[in-house]
This record gives sequence, C-alpha cells and structure tokens, in this order.
Amino acid sequence: MAATPEFQPGAESLGHRYRSTRSFTEALAAPLSPEDMVVQSMPDVSPTKWHLAHVSWFFENFLLAPHLPGYAAYDERFGYLFNSYYYQVGQMHRRAERGFLSRPSVAEILAYRQHVDKHMEQLLDRLDEDKAAHVGVLVELGIQHEQQHQELLLTDIKHVLSQNPLKPAYHDMPEGSGARAAELAFIDFAGGIHDVGQAGPGFHFDNEGPAHQVLLQDFAMANRPVTNREYREFILAGGYREPRWWLSEGWATILAEDWSRPFYWQEDLASEFTLGGVQALNPDAPVSHLSYFEADAYASWAGKHWEGARLPTEFEWEVFARQQDTRMPANTADLGRFHPDAADSQPVSQVWGDVWEWTRSSYSPYPGYSPPAGAIGEYNGKFMSGQFVLRGGSCATSRDHIRSTYRNFFYPPDRWQFTGLRLAR
Repeated sequence: MAATPEFQPGAESLGHRYRSTRSFTEALAAPLSPEDMVVQSMPDVSPTKWHLAHVSWFFENFLLAPHLPGYAAYDERFGYLFNSYYYQVGQMHRRAERGFLSRPSVAEILAYRQHVDKHMEQLLDRLDEDKAAHVGVLVELGIQHEQQHQELLLTDIKHVLSQNPLKPAYHDMPEGSGARAAELAFIDFAGGIHDVGQAGPGFHFDNEGPAHQVLLQDFAMANRPVTNREYREFILAGGYREPRWWLSEGWATILAEDWSRPFYWQEDLASEFTLGGVQALNPDAPVSHLSYFEADAYASWAGKHWEGARLPTEFEWEVFARQQDTRMPANTADLGRFHPDAADSQPVSQVWGDVWEWTRSSYSPYPGYSPPAGAIGEYNGKFMSGQFVLRGGSCATSRDHIRSTYRNFFYPPDRWQFTGLRLAR
C-alpha cells in the first residue's frame, strides 16, 4: 500500500484557527458549574479553570508580551499562578496545589480570556511580512498547545466527576455506532530500513524530529485495538492475580494500589464510568484507561492466543500508520462523544482516535535532536526520562491535531487518560 499524505488542517486563516480553537475550549467548559471547575482530584489533574487560564497565559507570555507593542499584562500575578513548568519564564504555583486557587474566580478567568483574545486579534491584524513567519509559528504552537489542554480538560474533569459518589455526567453522551468489532487479525510488514519522524510541511512538535532512518525486523500489527471483551477475558482468567504476566514494577504497583480492572470499570465488569455517567460496558469498543503496565501484561498474556504477541515499538507503529488512509473515519473530539466506540468491520480500523495506543518504546530524543532556544525549549525535551510513547490520538483529541509522527508520552502507572493498546508480533 502506498503511503498517504499527512492529515493537515484546512486552508482557513490562522486567525480563524485561533478563534475556532479558543471557542471550542469554552464550549468544552460550558457544561460545567463554577464548583466543578475548581476541583483538583489528584496531583496529575488540573482544575478546569486552571486550564482555561493557562492556555491564555501561554498566548500572553509568548506572543502578546514580546510581539504586540505597548501590551500590558492583564494581571502581573497571573504569571505565577498559571505558568506550568517554564522555569526560564519564572517561578510558578505548585502543580499539586492548583485546586487551592478559589480566586481568581471563573468569571475573572473568562474575562482574562476575553482580554487575551482581543489583543491577539490586534496582533494578528498588525503582522507585517518580516514578523509574520516567526509569529505565525508561535501562534500555531499556541493553538496546538491549547488543543492538548482541551484533551486534558476532558480527561481531568472525568477524573474529578468520577470521585463524586453521585457519579454525575458531564454531558448526555451520544449513542454509539452499534458496530461489532472485526475478528482480530495481523497485517505483515517487511523489515528493513524505514524513514520515521516529521520531515514534510505542516506543524509538528520538536520531539517529532529530526526525520531519520531506523532498521526494523519483519513485524505484524493487529488490524484493530484490543477490545473490552478481550480484556475482560484476561481479568476473568486471573490476569491480575498471576505475576508471570507483569513487569516487576507493574506487579508491585497493582499490589500497592490494589488494581483489579481498568481504571473506570465498575466491580461488575459490565459497566464503567464515562463522561456520560455510569454506562454499560460496550464489549466491542477499545479498552481504555490502561496503564503501560496493564497494556504490557495483557500483551504478554495474549501470547497464549497469538504467538509472539507484544506491544509494538513506536517505529513499528509509525510505519504501520503511514500505510493507512488518514481520511478514514475517526472517533475524535470533533464528534462530541468523548468515549471510545466500536468501529465497523474493515481491513484496518481506529488508527486515529478512540484510544491512545501504548508502545514499548521509551520516550527519548531522536538522533540529532536539540530543543528550541529559550523557554519554548522546555515544552518537550526535558521530559525525556522514565516515560513511554503512545501513538494515534483518542476520542478526546481534535481531528486536526493527529498525525502519524505525533509522540504522546506518559509514565508507566498513568491511566486517567484514554489509553489502550494494539498488539504487534
């Protein structure tokens, strides 16, 4: 199969992309009360209003302050409150204590967003040819950064609501497709030297390059992600009670945390907490909210059924994904369901959207990688330690934020994100 071009945003102007992205963020927050927006249910979760403020601070700090003449900060104190991890910019409020910030209010945060939007319009209108290219790159980075926080807003508020005994719904979740998962099959790929990484036109994060070549052995990739039905078989077969399937650190984690099922599954193994409240578990949908440890243990156990089954490397995944049509239907945030769904039977499905897929590759720099100069260089490079790469996007990822070279990354025990797996061998 010939590789298809990367999915690219439409031809709309940068200003239109900016406005639509900002509007979508506020639409995602609209179902929430001010009380919902201030809760921080664990250190990895940020309150909704912090997300709303932080992405605005990003535009204010990296675009308005240096590039709009005469710009005055909305509130000098916001730099400390809403900086995330850019130490070259200044100190910041502790991440684990963001839920302590009852002030500024949600109304003040929304006013801050309006202030930033007003001045960003001025900046976009005043760009001259000399500055347009450089500033345009920063605007696009800010848009992509906000799309990342849109996904975090959804996954974080799901965790917040799940901790409430009332199990409230974020929204009325649309009906699923009613599809049945295709029989699991493997697609063979020839080994050899393959090109990976981002080299073509279009936006990409610094950690997606430089493009380079890798040597792969012959491998095969599953035609779809692992489903809830298949993962439940692992549980019922005693998967969480048998240490031989688990990495040592993973086994220690499930003992310490008393894990016995995916994060949002209920004890009956037939229902799960979703952004639509507690719903019946769809056996044909991709299993989600798995840690790396759980994904790896399932892959080890699955070798009983499919000899040699394992997690793919990120480069096997990328070579596989480059052969798939990026225009294929995808359950992404644009559809508004915000929950994995089953896909109609087809040769390959759900490469894009539904669940991020764990790989067995550690998150590390590509040959020749160097972070950008200045505080922007803190965006990705300094996190290249102790994490694993995920690929493909999820049901909470915007469609125009997905590409085959995108490298997401989380720590092995993390499972509050929409994370699942696709087998390789």
